[in-house]
Amino acid sequence: MARKTTRKSSNTAGKRPIRGRSAKTPKKAAKKAAKKAAKKVAKKVAKKGSKKASRNASTKPPAKPRQEGASGKKRARRTAPKPAAAKSQPRAPTPTAGLSQGAPAPTFRLTRDGGATVALGDFAGRKLVVFFYPRANTPGCTREAIDFTRLKEDFARAGAAVVGVSADSVKAQESFRDKHALAVPLLSDGARDMLVAYGAWGTKSNYGKSYEGIIRTTVLIDARGRVAQVWRNVRVDGHADEVLAAARAL
Repeated sequence: MARKTTRKSSNTAGKRPIRGRSAKTPKKAAKKAAKKAAKKVAKKVAKKGSKKASRNASTKPPAKPRQEGASGKKRARRTAPKPAAAKSQPRAPTPTAGLSQGAPAPTFRLTRDGGATVALGDFAGRKLVVFFYPRANTPGCTREAIDFTRLKEDFARAGAAVVGVSADSVKAQESFRDKHALAVPLLSDGARDMLVAYGAWGTKSNYGKSYEGIIRTTVLIDARGRVAQVWRNVRVDGHADEVLAAARAL
């Protein structure tokens, strides 16, 4: 009776499941251990990084504000646009008060229409009329040059030669001559040396504005090379006839 009870209990034990916590497999245990170790390392690295960032923040000096010093000026100089090159202007002569009657006429040597050279010495022993006009082919200057051309032979009979002078180029003087059939020499004083020496360059005004330019002037020089008479701020109408009368009376 006792033997039968023991066999039955052993069979029952083999069939019943084991209650409680089941045993872990080696593969799962290794995986869990690796995961735990990885978390620990990541936590350690993060902690170390935060400490380093904190240390850098405390030791790094604050950024200096940008100062406008010499370097700033240089930078501004580099970026600033370059001014346009100024165009070359003709030399501006210094105006003179003019000529005095009886004084020696200033010498000159200029190129005329056609390319020949004309000098004061070319008229030694003769009277000379020099009329200075502002610009070729302008209305007043055209009428004046035509009037002196019309009276050229009358001046010659009075023993006087006539020349016109302006700052126009030789080419412009030739165009002026051809357009109006002018017969008196037209001298080109682009440098304005003769204009200044004879007082034909000075301050002018037009429409309330003042500027430097050629003042319409006529000079009569006697046979000895001295200034006989000067007309300034000439009015064109009748002027050539007035100069002729003075040349005849000289």
